Amino acid sequence: MKRIMLLLALLPGPREPAQVNVRLSEWKVELSQQNIAEGPVTFVVTNSGQIPHAIEVEGQGIEKEIETIQPGATGTLTLTLKRGRYEVYCPVGEGSHKKLGMEARLTVGSVRTSESTGYDGSAMGDAPAVQAISVTGGGPVVQILPGPFPFPDSAAPILQAFGDEREGLESQVKNGPYSNNVGRISGTFRFTAWDKGATRDSVDGIAEFTTQDGARWRLVLDRVQTKDVPHHPRFGGVILGLFYHGVTQVHTPLVPTINSAVALWAFGHLYRKGTLVTDNAMVHVMLLSRTRRDGDFALACWDCSRNKIEELQLQILPGPGEPKFDAPGGFLFVNWEQSSSRKPTS
Repeated sequence: MKRIMLLLALLPGPREPAQVNVRLSEWKVELSQQNIAEGPVTFVVTNSGQIPHAIEVEGQGIEKEIETIQPGATGTLTLTLKRGRYEVYCPVGEGSHKKLGMEARLTVGSVRTSESTGYDGSAMGDAPAVQAISVTGGGPVVQILPGPFPFPDSAAPILQAFGDEREGLESQVKNGPYSNNVGRISGTFRFTAWDKGATRDSVDGIAEFTTQDGARWRLVLDRVQTKDVPHHPRFGGVILGLFYHGVTQVHTPLVPTINSAVALWAFGHLYRKGTLVTDNAMVHVMLLSRTRRDGDFALACWDCSRNKIEELQLQILPGPGEPKFDAPGGFLFVNWEQSSSRKPTS
């Protein structure tokens, strides 16, 4: 018995968990280590961003997440990981934060070359697959004119988190583009957008419409905008399948919460009555879940994320330093209420 107890005493005890520090921000997941030994690991997660974040660890049959961490706070998640590759990402916003770049890879143990694939079976380090969408505007066409935002009480708590940009957003509450001041017009809009990664996105499309004052407008889209755009958080390019706005704390709250088939930011060549207005118009396009009701086309919901995705929004603003457009409010905002999308054939 003494010999057995002596042998047990000589056996190594449970190994202390390895520690991986995780820093979250808009829109990054940064790991202090990308390679660790097999066994227990504690993720020490700090939210250095300005909105709530979290992490989820997925791979090798494991899918565990930490509770949402508020800005400036820290949390921990301890797991036992076997050899293999794992993805560490932010699950907030029904995948929106991950789509915006909040993901990282972790290797546990020595992984053979034949096993060097991602958690979903794709090769690690490969360029992201190109995704594309073709959109056709359809149904009633409406022009959104200046007017008060119809959900100021719902947006108010979220606006408090916007810091220096809050003043500009609050001015939009009183006279911004997301209003119930709506008029029927006519026009067409078709485009194809390609999501090729952070800086290689592209778009090709033409919108033609006649506004309430009888002016004919033509917009030609041939390049995306990947630099910072107004309102925190900042992002651009082409993003497919994003859940954002409203209560999500992703981008401006002055839009009801929506799901989008595609959201893109672009520069456009804008013509009025056949004359070039600017080659530098700032354009935001979304094919999103329906926000406006039939008849008067007023905003019908604060959380519209479960509605059918068929509303195509086109918002055009002057480029930096350029004068306002010859249109009410100095901007153009046009919706096609029953639009459709498809995957391009080539």
